[in-house]
Amino acid sequence: MNETVPMLLEGYQALEAELKNLKTVERPAVVLAIEEARAHGDLSENAEYHAAKEQQGHIEGRILELEGKISRAQVIDPTTLSGDKVVFGATVTLIDEDDNKVVYQIVGADEGDVKAGKISYQSPIARALIGRKVDAEIEVKAPGGERYYDIEAIEFI
Repeated sequence: MNETVPMLLEGYQALEAELKNLKTVERPAVVLAIEEARAHGDLSENAEYHAAKEQQGHIEGRILELEGKISRAQVIDPTTLSGDKVVFGATVTLIDEDDNKVVYQIVGADEGDVKAGKISYQSPIARALIGRKVDAEIEVKAPGGERYYDIEAIEFI
């Protein structure tokens, strides 16, 4: 399971920043909290110690997860892409059933933010879009029911 993890540069930089924060701020802070809790004596009934150890486990797990994603990252610059089909990194303008215009950029799994117009390539709508061309009608099976969209434009910005 060593497949690459596609992401945009800003997503890659966000993961690197989170990793750096965990290693330089969070990890030392929890080690200090464990040392302080140890100083209180009996560890079997020391809630602060157990909470700090649990927090340490979460931090170490997240560090491993981030290091794995960063090592497998395939950073994609949408401005270097071209073509007439929707691919990872593309910005797609859609017209919904009510003639409303919606714009989404297809991004990595950790970068999705629907309010900012960024949808994960793993989302149902992105999966329906990938490989399609302008003027294609797509059907998306969403939790709220089926939705239909027409692809108005595909941009690589």
